[in-house]
Amino acid sequence: MVVDDEAGMRKALQRGLTAEGMDVVLAAEGPTALRLARTRSFDVLLLDIMLPGLSGYRVLQQLRAEGVGTPVLLVSAKDGEIDQADGLDLGADGYVVKPFSFVVLVAQIKAVLRRASKGHRGPLRIGALTIDRAKREVRWHDQPVPLSPREFALLDTLAGRVGTVVPKEDLLREVWGDEQAATRNVVEVYVGYVRRKLEAAGANAFVRTVRGHGYVVSEPEAEPVVPVRT
Repeated sequence: MVVDDEAGMRKALQRGLTAEGMDVVLAAEGPTALRLARTRSFDVLLLDIMLPGLSGYRVLQQLRAEGVGTPVLLVSAKDGEIDQADGLDLGADGYVVKPFSFVVLVAQIKAVLRRASKGHRGPLRIGALTIDRAKREVRWHDQPVPLSPREFALLDTLAGRVGTVVPKEDLLREVWGDEQAATRNVVEVYVGYVRRKLEAAGANAFVRTVRGHGYVVSEPEAEPVVPVRT
């Protein structure tokens, strides 16, 4: 997730990081970043310090206080040693000073991802929904939601990109292993299965269809981020 209050910076980073093969979700203010980051669905946060509503420092402090260990790279025009030390003391995994080299930024992100890949990713939480990847269990308000292995993989893939519209082609590659392994209609059928089981447990409207684009898992009142096609 890229969090920056400058629209031009957000879009530039989205284009560049997408070209590097990363899925990017954007946020423009502190409270939104905190809400999305609490789901634990991101591999790394690129977090500006000067944000409206809640500073990057406070977002990071709250995440660490809640036990969210998602790697965070703080970004700021402040280049003082005390500023950097404060960020690292709060639990940041790195500090990037503006203006920065995009090549160096990508190298830092990849280094953070390599370090994080050696650790254990905890359960994924979106509101009252919990996805335990280690046990391959799904719960709504602590009540189990029985899913088949394929249904679990589908929900896990969508939830792992919370707030981002996931095209059917991506689901075919990530859940079935190949775009040719199943048809787009099969994706629709399995999305229907997952929806009905979630709704039976009381989790309504978690998986939504964005017509012409794909499917999205969002927290209540969260707007999906439609991927920009270039």
